[in-house]
Amino acid sequence: MAARRTTMRSRTGTKLYAVRDESGQFKDIQTYKRAHAADLRHKSVAEKESAQGPIERKVRKAAKSAVKSVRSSMRGAVAAVERAAKRAVKQVAGPQPARKATAQGASAKTAGNAAAKKTARKAVTTKTAAKPMAKKTVKKVARKTAKTR
Repeated sequence: MAARRTTMRSRTGTKLYAVRDESGQFKDIQTYKRAHAADLRHKSVAEKESAQGPIERKVRKAAKSAVKSVRSSMRGAVAAVERAAKRAVKQVAGPQPARKATAQGASAKTAGNAAAKKTARKAVTTKTAAKPMAKKTVKKVARKTAKTR
């Protein structure tokens, strides 16, 4: 569909069509003669469909449905690739520094009580048991806090 146009006249008297954008500024100014000729050359969707026979309608409908299914499958494929990329980044990144901070915080809070310290260390190591690097860092932190106390 053509954009809504305002008619106006130039200084010389030529009739003009002015197309405005959302903010009301002039986006395009066309002479009426050229714009009207272009409008006449262009057929609407309803005119195209009425001029087609039954076979052309079936072909157009099949083509539209094929394009729609390809678009939807491509969206799914792009989403799957994005998810796989995120997973790969997480695997490559290794242990998170936030876990180290929680281990320090847990051992610092329970520095006064030896039994509580031992259970906190055990809880932190069981949370990070799948990653051997994280387990080592937790032990180091626990040793440091025990030495300072």
